[in-house]
Amino acid sequence: MPVPDPVAFTVFHIDIMWYAILISCGIILATVICCIRSPKHGLTSDQILNFVIICIPAGIIGARLYYVLFHWDWYAGDFFQIINIRAGGLAIHGGLIAGLGTAALLCYFWHVRPLNLLDLAAPSIALAQSIGRWGNYFNSEAHGGPTDLPWAITADGQSVHPTFLYESIWCFLLFLFLLWLDRHAKAGAPSGQNARKKKQAADPRPGFEGRIILTYGMLYSLERFFVEALRTDSLMIGPFKQAQVISLVIFLVCAACYLALRRRLTR
Repeated sequence: MPVPDPVAFTVFHIDIMWYAILISCGIILATVICCIRSPKHGLTSDQILNFVIICIPAGIIGARLYYVLFHWDWYAGDFFQIINIRAGGLAIHGGLIAGLGTAALLCYFWHVRPLNLLDLAAPSIALAQSIGRWGNYFNSEAHGGPTDLPWAITADGQSVHPTFLYESIWCFLLFLFLLWLDRHAKAGAPSGQNARKKKQAADPRPGFEGRIILTYGMLYSLERFFVEALRTDSLMIGPFKQAQVISLVIFLVCAACYLALRRRLTR
């Protein structure tokens, strides 16, 4: 694959970057899908939009701050470079932590069940990631080491692993799987006590709340742990790749929460 041009087009001497276009398209499409699916989760499209207009900026800020903190030597003392996201430099883990954390906080103030909202959002998050990852291709970043595989891309004058592509494909498949899981999870669901049965009967969706977002956390972290091993530009925590460490932590936390919620359902 040839070296891409990061600039899509220019308007009034301002370069419009593919990175921004792809991330924006991912956000818009994810929002539309959430709004379409919201009635099945007992929410309205207006509620979804209220969350989006606050959580998306929070997620972008979190993604940028996370990246800057792990590259502080590059940005120390240069405020304008810190806020210059046009040049790239957004860490998805920081965006997820800030965006989902903000959503959970808003749920408390707006009296919305947080796990229900996050279950609704999880498939769309995976889809947005799948689209947004192509911004890394146009910026010639987030790639792997040298390879002679036929699908290699060119970066820094050599053929390298297109790790953005690996993650994009995984996230798209994850999007499809989570949609299927959210629709079919009730088949064979274990029965519990009467009070819990009544609660399930009142909930139009299958399974237990938190199942979809926790499955997303586990499966995305699993992929990221292995793909990160191929990358050459990883953020580091001492001798360890930061994304691998946090992916392992997220996987274990999500797995523990999943088992705890499932066990509570069967009591």
